[in-house]
Amino acid sequence: MGRAKVAQAKRRRAKPFGEREFYLEEFRGRSVLIALAPSALGPRLRLGQLTEAVADLVRNRTRVLLWWPCDAGEGPARLLAALRARRSLRPLLRGPVPPVASIDELDDHADALLLREAVWSRMRRRRLTVLTVPLDARFPAFPLAVATALRIPKVVLLDPSGGLALGKQMLSFADESALDTLLQEGEAEWAGLGDRREVLVAIGRALDDGVESVNVCTPNGIARELFTYDGSGTLFTQGDYCRVEPLSIDSFGQAERLLAQGSSEGALKPRSSAEIGAVLASGYGALVSGRHLAGVAGLLTQPYESEHVGEVAGLYTIMRFKGEGLGARLLDRILAEAATRDLSYVFACALERRARRFFQQMGFERVRPEDVPAAKWIGYDKRRRAKLAVFKHRIDVPPEPVVVPLAIAQAAPALAPPPAVTAIPPSDVGLEALIDLPAAPDAPEPWRSDD
Repeated sequence: MGRAKVAQAKRRRAKPFGEREFYLEEFRGRSVLIALAPSALGPRLRLGQLTEAVADLVRNRTRVLLWWPCDAGEGPARLLAALRARRSLRPLLRGPVPPVASIDELDDHADALLLREAVWSRMRRRRLTVLTVPLDARFPAFPLAVATALRIPKVVLLDPSGGLALGKQMLSFADESALDTLLQEGEAEWAGLGDRREVLVAIGRALDDGVESVNVCTPNGIARELFTYDGSGTLFTQGDYCRVEPLSIDSFGQAERLLAQGSSEGALKPRSSAEIGAVLASGYGALVSGRHLAGVAGLLTQPYESEHVGEVAGLYTIMRFKGEGLGARLLDRILAEAATRDLSYVFACALERRARRFFQQMGFERVRPEDVPAAKWIGYDKRRRAKLAVFKHRIDVPPEPVVVPLAIAQAAPALAPPPAVTAIPPSDVGLEALIDLPAAPDAPEPWRSDD
């Protein structure tokens, strides 16, 4: 294969739109505790994905504490051998300061003080430290207690069972409210998570004690969980999971990458640089856990200023947070903003049946293309226009939709929304919502594209 073809193949395999770089930027300068469940140890355990993720974090100037269960005789030899196989990590595994610390128990404040001193004496000179624990250490209670004692904001639990599954659907995200619901008497069992109650309790306690977020995934899924939009397990966070606010200059870069990803998937139409700039300048972002930009949408008004009309443009959310109603929250914020600007109506265009169902469920009515401003169609592709469905929403008062995580509603009837709330099932792009409309006998499919 020639050099040009090799380069082309590498570009095809590369992650698009800076996913890994985006998440690495979040971890830079912070500390992460990664804990392997004792039940994961065995001859079939492969450490390649784990060591690759650790190497990426360390090169990123992230402090990594690896919680490793082992017996006193063997120690962490297997782990250290796998880490040394990563050339970038070799300098961190030799020298005057051993990278290994040990702990058998963490019972009181004095133990916590000693642990902080031992770990920092290593981390201040090396960004990677291995913390060995007995094979019978309680998991995940012990590593989460260590993270709390060290005041580490991020914990990754590597469990052979992976993230939490509700039926056939992975619960990709849960904030404290959803976790509190699951921890009520009988709710975890009703949702099919009775065998994970101990995990849920430990995570809830850690979030209450100051840990900002906890990821649960398989050892082989760690890179995908930490560095991709889709993830591979379940992410638990403090507080309300989502905040919608106007896009800032600092978030424009990531928002543009989301629009590009949506365009490459066929979910959004291709846009010129000027068109992208217009969406960003008028855009809103859905921030998850205070930092993740998980969705974007714009309210275009300048082309239709004389008619006092707005257009919903570039509405897109990432798959990672499917079932969390981000699209509905974004659209709700746009409609509220339209009301404050005294717009007469907003309109949206959609190609696919899922998109059409979504806008209809959000209270939009289908209209003819001629019923929206003519400026919309100046220079517009005629073939695309012939396939479009156009929707209009008249502005009276800001709507107040009820948004409930769909994953929990589907798997546990006791947690389901009231009859006045419709559950829209997940799409393969990641916009799902529960909307304040009468429930239909057959839940409609969500949108997958907008114009």
